[in-house]
Amino acid sequence: MRQPLRLGRIGYLNVLPIYHPLEAGILPHDFEIVAGPPALLNDMMARGELQVSSASCFEYARRPERYYLVGDLSIGSRGPVMSVLLMSRIPVEELDDKEILISGETHTSVALLRLLMTSRYGIAPRYATGSVTRALRSGTPPVAFLAIGDEALRLRRHPDYPHRIDMAQAWREWTGLPFIFGLWVISREAADAGMFGEDPADLLRRARDWGLAHMDVILELTGLGCPLTREELITYYRDGLVYSLGPEEREGLICFYGKLADAGVISEVPPLCFYEG
Repeated sequence: MRQPLRLGRIGYLNVLPIYHPLEAGILPHDFEIVAGPPALLNDMMARGELQVSSASCFEYARRPERYYLVGDLSIGSRGPVMSVLLMSRIPVEELDDKEILISGETHTSVALLRLLMTSRYGIAPRYATGSVTRALRSGTPPVAFLAIGDEALRLRRHPDYPHRIDMAQAWREWTGLPFIFGLWVISREAADAGMFGEDPADLLRRARDWGLAHMDVILELTGLGCPLTREELITYYRDGLVYSLGPEEREGLICFYGKLADAGVISEVPPLCFYEG
């Protein structure tokens, strides 16, 4: 009996254009879709519990020998992304030796934050991992925090945190390049074992193309309980996010890997190896 195929899905609004046509049965497929935060999906891919998944670009850099990349597909931004934010009670330049609360759900955004603090702003904050929402409700809310995904969209105008840095915009201003937060990866073990009856990379690109071509449907679905207005959602999907992995996006990705390697976070810049079904 053939092993069930499992496809990882980040549980955030930003990937809805890709996953809605798969979850709604608009594009038939053989996958069981498993949702979770980026860090969990990274760990599941590393353990072989998923055959295909959205994954942080940091996860690919850590274990490139385990994965093929899906060509021309990513989740990133060429400017303000709105959903990856550093929010602070005090000016960012005053955060030296102050504590920033970070989420355990993300690896890439935390790595980007550390690079920006050290190399762009020239400061050395301390970092603590925990729940941002829970901390804000406590008697001792953090001086600053990194918010990602839907949580960032909800908290982006918190009145107690007037100093805000959009991480993707800060990267663009620093390097002139897009920032790629996530990639789609395919297990080399699964691919080499011939587990796929259809090309998973082609399926995901077709899903992306359907979602972007039917943005009215995506906007209606996203608007249910979303903290953004319809106009803000249009800006978020159209101007905030990029779903391709063209030459400029690849350059931005390699630049990020190069800075991580220079900082000693990863041993070397990994080659970009794409799945060829």
